[in-house]
Amino acid sequence: MPSGHIQQDTPQARPVGPRPLAPIPFDVESVFPELAGTARTVTLLYPRAGQPGPSDSSIGGPLLWPAGEPWPMCAEPDHYKPLDEPVGPDPVAMVPVVQLYARDVPDLVFPAGTDLLQILWCPLVHEDDEYAANPRLRWRNTALTAADAAGGQPPRPHTAEEDYLPRPCMVSPTPAVEYPNWDLPEGLGEQLGERFEALREERGFDYFEVATTQQSKIGGYPSWTQPPDWPECTACGTRMEHLLSITATEAGMGRWLPLDERNPGQDHAATPSWRAEADPAALDTFGHHMYLGGGGIYFFVCRTCPDTPYTHRHDC
Repeated sequence: MPSGHIQQDTPQARPVGPRPLAPIPFDVESVFPELAGTARTVTLLYPRAGQPGPSDSSIGGPLLWPAGEPWPMCAEPDHYKPLDEPVGPDPVAMVPVVQLYARDVPDLVFPAGTDLLQILWCPLVHEDDEYAANPRLRWRNTALTAADAAGGQPPRPHTAEEDYLPRPCMVSPTPAVEYPNWDLPEGLGEQLGERFEALREERGFDYFEVATTQQSKIGGYPSWTQPPDWPECTACGTRMEHLLSITATEAGMGRWLPLDERNPGQDHAATPSWRAEADPAALDTFGHHMYLGGGGIYFFVCRTCPDTPYTHRHDC
């Protein structure tokens, strides 16, 4: 891939604030009292193709970067592109993946003295890193960073795996409430299986479709596609907190499709929210266009330790 081939031509879009969502069509804890107390607040990001700048919260957009801090490079000797020749000895520039300002994500807890979260990763496959990109996470103070921000363009990777290159997207952080998917208490999934099926047959919707989310999000439950693999902090031994998920899934229909992106040709009064379809004219703007093996990369932090250590998991 030629150097510099990261940003793709995309329609311009701007954040519109929280997206309007359909209410959940049933009271989860009344129908399934075993799930009482398992609800979690989540912030759905709803990435849409656009032209973010360094002052915007974004996925795949440019970062507000300190002039005195070198751009991160990956020099892992065994990173590679599937089915391609070896990458070679030159370090590969990391690419921006997430930038979130505290003003846009009030439910995200920032370490003291910081109000900006940034995630970058090496856009190649790493066998020792769960066959995924190799990420770096930074917490920053916006005012201090902006006072001496780097100018110009950061280095571009001389080669990359397309699945790990996000197209630039604006985000619309939207608060919601979700219930566990793979993280159902031990044994409860099997116990409730028949009742989940009865719910679908009687009411026409699936618990997992209307009560759980698989999208890119902050907080809530990780968007597992395989059995959970919660990490423990290597410093203090406590189970780490789910910070955010970057997933390959974006709601193109159903309850989690924003009301303002529903197909205008569909009879909204007669179509339940869990069967809503997207406006075909808007579909091309949906998502960051990273495949990520069909699953996602999930970030975790330990808030017990003073330096807020982080790690990640990948499943597909």
